[in-house]
Amino acid sequence: RRRSRHDPAGGGCRVRHLLGIRGLTPEEALGILDEAPRYQDVANQPVPRVPILMGRTVTHLFMEPSTRTQASFQLAAKRLSAEPLAFVPKFSSLSKGETFLDTARTLASMAPDIVVVRSRESGASHVLAREIPTAQIVNAGDGISEHPTQALLDAFTIRERLGRIAGVRVTIIGDLLHSRVFRSNARLLTMLGAEVRCCGPPTLVPPGLDRLGVRSLLHIAEALEGAEAVMVLRIQHERMHASYIPTEREYYREFGVTSERLALTDSAIVLHPGPLNRGVEISSEVADGPQSVILDQVRNGVAVRMAVLAEIARSSPRSHKTDG
Repeated sequence: RRRSRHDPAGGGCRVRHLLGIRGLTPEEALGILDEAPRYQDVANQPVPRVPILMGRTVTHLFMEPSTRTQASFQLAAKRLSAEPLAFVPKFSSLSKGETFLDTARTLASMAPDIVVVRSRESGASHVLAREIPTAQIVNAGDGISEHPTQALLDAFTIRERLGRIAGVRVTIIGDLLHSRVFRSNARLLTMLGAEVRCCGPPTLVPPGLDRLGVRSLLHIAEALEGAEAVMVLRIQHERMHASYIPTEREYYREFGVTSERLALTDSAIVLHPGPLNRGVEISSEVADGPQSVILDQVRNGVAVRMAVLAEIARSSPRSHKTDG
């Protein structure tokens, strides 16, 4: 089973794994967003820790480069008093030819409580959920499939700044084809009632966006008009095996988010999951300007990921025994 819906302790719905936004109900997603503010205050305590994950092991299995996601998950686990176990692929048997499946089975024999995984391969978190049935799995980004905690922290940031998510006009601009952030945000924001539009070069817009409830627009001016939140995504060259844009300079001229283009919006806040490529998808003036909430996203990421880890921990058999 991917998730445990019933909480015998009487606390409502519980999330067993977080493999993707498709695995969440609106109530579960809002529950995580509602829980996150309490963890924002932990950083300001004399000792910035709470004992929620005391005695539990959180393994960070990052097989793809990461700065913000990896650091915030490590800090989130530490502030919840977990025992961290960092897994570095280049210093592991993966560098000697071991398969991901064998690595997963090796991890299973160590009986970790929670595994946070990032992989270049779509579906990696689902493999771990199957191969390590005793552990709870959190997807920190798998291939071009999903990045659920990024979507949750983006939704949290939008609600924090605008006071709501339902009815908010969100425009997502950039490399939509290769972006797991786009897919998770499209699913979450539409599920929570936002109006989501997107724009990018035709070569970087995936088919079937109507199934996500997203409206695709060809011209950036039309996509930005009246937007209340603008999410900018980078060109993911590392996932490309062909030429999708003529040049970065041409891309910036046609789709870069500049101050002039931002003026078309309804004083929109500007989000970016990072890393930023200034002068390609976004200007420095916008990235560092008063409408930017990019650093707010980073700060909120720790609190939201604390809420995710705490929520799934409550659904574990160990938690039920303690509650009972």
